[in-house]
Amino acid sequence: MGKKVVLGVLVILLGIFFVLDISVGSIRIPIGTTLDVLLGDVEVKETWRYIILNYRLPKAIVAVLVGVALSISGLLMQTLFRNPMAESYVLGISSGASLGVAILILGSSLLPTAFVALFTSSYGIALISVLGSLGLLFLVLLVSNTVRNTVTVLIVGLMFGSFANAIVSILTYFSSAEQLKRFAFWSLGSLGNLSWDVILLFGVVVFIGVFGSLLLIRSLDAMLLGDNYASSMGVNVKRARNLIILVTSLLAGVSTAFVGPIAFIGLAVPHIARLLLKVSSHRYLIISTALLGGVIMLICDMLTQIKGEQFLLPINAVTSIFGAPIVIWLILRRKV
Repeated sequence: MGKKVVLGVLVILLGIFFVLDISVGSIRIPIGTTLDVLLGDVEVKETWRYIILNYRLPKAIVAVLVGVALSISGLLMQTLFRNPMAESYVLGISSGASLGVAILILGSSLLPTAFVALFTSSYGIALISVLGSLGLLFLVLLVSNTVRNTVTVLIVGLMFGSFANAIVSILTYFSSAEQLKRFAFWSLGSLGNLSWDVILLFGVVVFIGVFGSLLLIRSLDAMLLGDNYASSMGVNVKRARNLIILVTSLLAGVSTAFVGPIAFIGLAVPHIARLLLKVSSHRYLIISTALLGGVIMLICDMLTQIKGEQFLLPINAVTSIFGAPIVIWLILRRKV
């Protein structure tokens, strides 16, 4: 299939799975009724309308936004480091967010009571998560501006992430069962319980990140062949590297802040997009990766909903089950 045909198919699949995801749940709603509600039909059962508009539609939109954000950020990291195993959180952005949340939840006994009370809401946790991500991003950018080798930035990012995880482990050791339970729930990820205001903010940030990645297409294509080649093509490598890190951190950081750390999407989806399109041009890869990421997150969200049950599987567990076999296949295929 041609590249435009693949993109067209992905757009159609995104629409199909978006409607299916809204229809699936403990209360099964006919697809036709779901479409009627989405199109504004008022002659629909009020209970179904409430479930769709106040719970399932927001969750489906968040699934698409998360899929787009993590998939594109994973693609950017794989291009920057020219490493197929790189992904959204390779620079420790998730670890920075986790450290911020861990300090708030697990280290609450060490913090002023007024501070903890102020940030105990879901919005407060999201804000602390963003601050943790931004703090680690600042350190990575600081290192990026002092070294010439891109691989060095990767190593330093991994070390910062390991350091943050070590602090989280120490806090975990001294935490109560209630604190551990709350932190565990956050780390498992959740696509629900976001208000429309938060979803709008999420969408705006993701749009800015996607737009920023599209502006970097020329630099990304040049950097596929190495920093020296990119420089010979007139690309300011240091500036491009900082912008790529900034866009990646924006996309991965906001996703982690609002829904928690979601594994494997940023690693697996870009590879699937490359296999489908069989191109290396980011002009097509960015769009196809974004669409495919949305489709796969919708599928994963559907898989979390056990028919006839009132609870959901953790989204992080489902994405890991989906992504792990792909990573293993990539390793075996490359014989690394």
